This record gives sequence, structure tokens and C-alpha cells, in this order.
Amino acid sequence: MSIGTGVVLFVIGAILVYAVNVDVQGVDLDMVGYILMGAGVVVFLVGIVLLARRRRTESISRTVVDPATGQPSTHRTVSSTNDDVI
Repeated sequence: MSIGTGVVLFVIGAILVYAVNVDVQGVDLDMVGYILMGAGVVVFLVGIVLLARRRRTESISRTVVDPATGQPSTHRTVSSTNDDVI
């Protein structure tokens, strides 16, 4: 969700900077556009970082020999971190 929000903020800011030629008294639309573009980049990067953290898994494999049969058996444990930030 934050990746899409960052893209939307960036696009709205770019439209304000490059496509809108309206003079509003007391508001500099170019500056508002640049601020929205900067905020969009920051939100996009935060979304990428959170997505990368959320997909972290750890896998542990170990092989042991069964004393009764002498056959090796492999035990695999997979754990994943769930870093959901609300």
C-alpha cells in the first residue's frame, strides 16, 4: 500500500510542477509539487524497506543418525519473521 501511495504522491507533485500553470494567491504550486514529489520518494523507499523486512525467512537443516537403524535422517526447520507494522 505504501509503494502505491508513494507513486501517487510523486505523480500528483509532478503534475503540479510541470503541467499546471495557474497562479494561486498565497500558494506556490511549484513548491507544493516539489514537496509532494519528495514525500512520494520517501514513502516509496519506506515501503520497499518494509516489504524486504517482511519477507525474511530462516531455514535450518540438520542430519542425525537414527541409533536404532543407523540410517541418516534430515530434519528441516523453517521459521519466518512477521514484521507487520500497523
